[in-house]
Amino acid sequence: MTHIWLRAEQRPNEERVGLTPDGAARLLAAGYRVTVEESSVRAIGIEGFRAAGCAIAPENTWPDAPQEAIIFGLKELPEDGTPLRHRHILFGHAYKGQPAGQTLLRRFKAGGGTLYDIEYLVDEAGRRVAAFGYWAGYAGAAVALKCWIAQQQGGLLGPVAKSASKDTLLADLAAALAPLSAPLPRAIVIGALGRVGTGASDLCEAMGLSVTKWDMAETASGGPFPEILTHEIFLNAILARPGCPVFVPKSTLHQPRNLTVIGDIACDPTSDFSPIKVYDRATDWAEPALRVAENPALDVTAIDNLPSLLPVESSEDFAGLLLPSLLTLKDLEGGVWGRAKALFDEHLARLV
Repeated sequence: MTHIWLRAEQRPNEERVGLTPDGAARLLAAGYRVTVEESSVRAIGIEGFRAAGCAIAPENTWPDAPQEAIIFGLKELPEDGTPLRHRHILFGHAYKGQPAGQTLLRRFKAGGGTLYDIEYLVDEAGRRVAAFGYWAGYAGAAVALKCWIAQQQGGLLGPVAKSASKDTLLADLAAALAPLSAPLPRAIVIGALGRVGTGASDLCEAMGLSVTKWDMAETASGGPFPEILTHEIFLNAILARPGCPVFVPKSTLHQPRNLTVIGDIACDPTSDFSPIKVYDRATDWAEPALRVAENPALDVTAIDNLPSLLPVESSEDFAGLLLPSLLTLKDLEGGVWGRAKALFDEHLARLV
């Protein structure tokens, strides 16, 4: 019997989960065994999983789970260097050459385990079967707008925190905008036709902002793109990859501009292919904005776990997208899981 072990998340500010109680019930009805760890932070409580019939395990006991269990979580494992002997489903960030990714792969090699990287769970056409993109875009646009509001008040955006719901987030933004005398900012979203860009555009439009929506057709020329500088907020929803145009070159810092906030939702500042060249490190919940220029100010927001700011909506959306693939876990040799295993084996073989 295929055994899925839903672990508690151990990364700070991570309350999302990739499986809901309804999804767990579907898995149980299909003949899977499901164990769910207790969690002190998970946005969806343990009682729903217990009522669905899942076995309940203490928090963070997955290292001692039975060998045959498939450990399912979202974000990174603790970086303690221990060999990984289980099969794991998670966002590994292990295939782009980053040092931390190489370290993770070595841990799997040492323990004999397997990584099924969620970022590379794809269908026959190469499309990802599940992603948090929409809510990353939605939350990223909200953080960028908060950054602009802080600028109007003469400051730099301070710590951000999760919202109980989308409606709560919108109400908080409306309350923050109400006392301002400045006109609403104009936003430009690049990658507007994708899930990330759609979420970013939806947030902006919900707050009454004028939104310019660009995608591949508008950026095919390769740049430069002076139109970006005519907007107050630029939201990047394009992943860094070979051939990606540069949207904001370093020379922007010395050019006339209306642009005062860059929301790099894709958040890949250390990549050689990053389309935004005015900053070099990610930001976080405690310090969400990085000021890269003055007179006028230019702030960059680049948080790499944006959907966690809306943990309930993002969890329910993602879990619904991933569930059909989880229901095929009995066949690890083919389909989504076979492709993910082949990619893992390929990268493991490349380790020096």
